[in-house]
Amino acid sequence: MARRDEQKRPASPASVTDPSAVLEPLLSRRSVVVGAALAVGASVMQGMAAPVPQARPTPPIVPDGPVPDPTTVLGRLPNELGVRSQFEKAKRRPSNTSSQSPLDDLYGAITPSELHFERHHGGVAVVDPATYTLLIHGLVERPMIFTLDDLKRFPSASRICFLECAGNMARGAKEETRAQQVCGLTSQSEWTGVMLSTLFKEVGVRPDASWFLAEGQDAAVMSRSIPLEKAFDDAMIVYAQNGEAIRPEQGYPARLLLPGWEGNTNVKWLRRLELSTRPFMTREETSKYTEAIKGDKARQFSFVIDARSIITSPTYPGRVEKGWIEIRGIAWSGRGKIRRAELSFDEGKSWVAATLQAPVLSKAHTRFRHLYEWDGTEVTVMSRAVDETGYVQPTVRELVDARGPGSGPYHLNPITGWRFRPDGSVTFRTEKWA
Repeated sequence: MARRDEQKRPASPASVTDPSAVLEPLLSRRSVVVGAALAVGASVMQGMAAPVPQARPTPPIVPDGPVPDPTTVLGRLPNELGVRSQFEKAKRRPSNTSSQSPLDDLYGAITPSELHFERHHGGVAVVDPATYTLLIHGLVERPMIFTLDDLKRFPSASRICFLECAGNMARGAKEETRAQQVCGLTSQSEWTGVMLSTLFKEVGVRPDASWFLAEGQDAAVMSRSIPLEKAFDDAMIVYAQNGEAIRPEQGYPARLLLPGWEGNTNVKWLRRLELSTRPFMTREETSKYTEAIKGDKARQFSFVIDARSIITSPTYPGRVEKGWIEIRGIAWSGRGKIRRAELSFDEGKSWVAATLQAPVLSKAHTRFRHLYEWDGTEVTVMSRAVDETGYVQPTVRELVDARGPGSGPYHLNPITGWRFRPDGSVTFRTEKWA
């Protein structure tokens, strides 16, 4: 199945329609009817069918003036790629190294691929799928090189799970902070690929192997050491996301997927797996992604994402009105399923259970909702998650007490909340970390 010969590059794809092209000025309803009648008449006279109009895409442009009655204008014809409505404004919030997913603008459990968060260490790598290879070597019986076509020949598997950056928390956030800015470096997709255990059985893992190195081919050559037992649990090499090839910013054409583990271990643009008896102590697991804790110690290889939650509606900069409000949010845990999502309306003195929205999957974002009658007085609404292991999402104070005031910036998962002001405005519940 594995091949070492050079793959032939495919011919250049045929030219596609310019996505910026637009339809000619729309005809009036009367001219459409008259024109259609003349076309049919001409085709009958000539003994041939009327020509079928060619579909061309229309860019998502919001009209300057009032939107015309859609029953009076000809709509866009079918095109090659669908586009979001021009009236929908959800977008990621980019920085030099990442783009945050708009949690407060999303519905359901799946994040659209174009809105999945990004986190890069050397920019987005461009990898030709025709020349892509994955080398598996080290403590194996049969070192092999797999092409992308080789990977796709193995039995495929799909699973829905979240990904989250280990540094996904805005400490010291101000009141004018959106949910996207609080912890927008988490997203969820349906991933499709081959189980890593299948590939390791193909190469024959030696009994003395206990770790493997996952190495990417971006400019940073992102590399992480992974315990071998994760490979035989639920690790995958994925090449598809939400029914299509994974996006370049998500590691096209193939990446490592470690459900429930911190994002940087899910190495993108994967090119090499090397098996060994010990961790490789790469830059990204020594000087980075290792956090100081109290007692002059450091916590290393803290792979698993702890349970957490966030209310995604109502949030800043939204507003609320007196009466019944549906409070919505997401909860997730790298240890398994969410058992409960709870809300507090008295600064954490008491908690009520929210309703979990199906499906409730392991290591996946789970939607929750709760009907609340607001009387117009100031109130703070907070959320916390409890997973199936019994782990309870902590407060900021509990995190600081457990790890020390100088800990972080990784694996911070405190309870967060929002304040409903008497004027109906909603602001983030600020809190000191010191």
